Amino acid sequence: MNVMPDRVEQLFRRCREENRAAFIPYICAGDPTLAATVDIALELERAGADLLELGVPFSDPLADGIVNQLAAQSALNGGATTTGVLDCVKKIRAKSEIPIVLYTYLNPVVQFGFERFHETAAGAGVDGLLLLDLPPDELLVAPARPVHIRLVAPTTPGDRLQKICDGAAGFIYYVSREGVTGAQSSMASSLRDRVAEIRTHTELPIAIGFGISTPEQASEVARIADGVVVGSAIVEKIGNGVAVGGFARELASAVHEARR
Repeated sequence: MNVMPDRVEQLFRRCREENRAAFIPYICAGDPTLAATVDIALELERAGADLLELGVPFSDPLADGIVNQLAAQSALNGGATTTGVLDCVKKIRAKSEIPIVLYTYLNPVVQFGFERFHETAAGAGVDGLLLLDLPPDELLVAPARPVHIRLVAPTTPGDRLQKICDGAAGFIYYVSREGVTGAQSSMASSLRDRVAEIRTHTELPIAIGFGISTPEQASEVARIADGVVVGSAIVEKIGNGVAVGGFARELASAVHEARR
């Protein structure tokens, strides 16, 4: 049985009642600084973000495109650490109840201590973990909180899809394209059929990410999915020193109004 964290469960229940998708921005913690990350997170919530995906900077982010790679490197160069990121979550949580999912890789978690990381993250107020390079076959026994959100790729076959869904909680993260993160000019035509297939394997909400970069694309995806993740387009603005509130407000409006 899938167990969902309260904040995530409440969010998607509210979205269902309001007949809308959730807007989920991604930012890299520590870019440009951890203190700025707290301010940006709260600004995104004010702009309409429903759930925050917070990247833990890592030196070998194999699933990330150049924009997110540069953000991670900037954070590491500025002294960001896993402990610092978790402290950053505490500071966000002191002012907000927005659901928070950490986007990271297995290496920083293992280096921190697998069980210790889960316990510390849960204590800081993290709701979910998205471990990009943790295969569903890997038998790592994790504490109940934060829950593990699972990735499904366009190439995931049916038998493996069922295994992924069986081990998931919170929501399913569907990668809208093959390859790494980064903006794309159009969304895959097979998106609707693929999401429908995933729904035959799970009752969990489905969020779609990787490549969504404009309000128009966000609106298109929001008609299909339960959540819309926008990352690189926001991260690029942060890297250029541009305030993200206005852009995030446009994205949030596109997501929230897509079915109306």
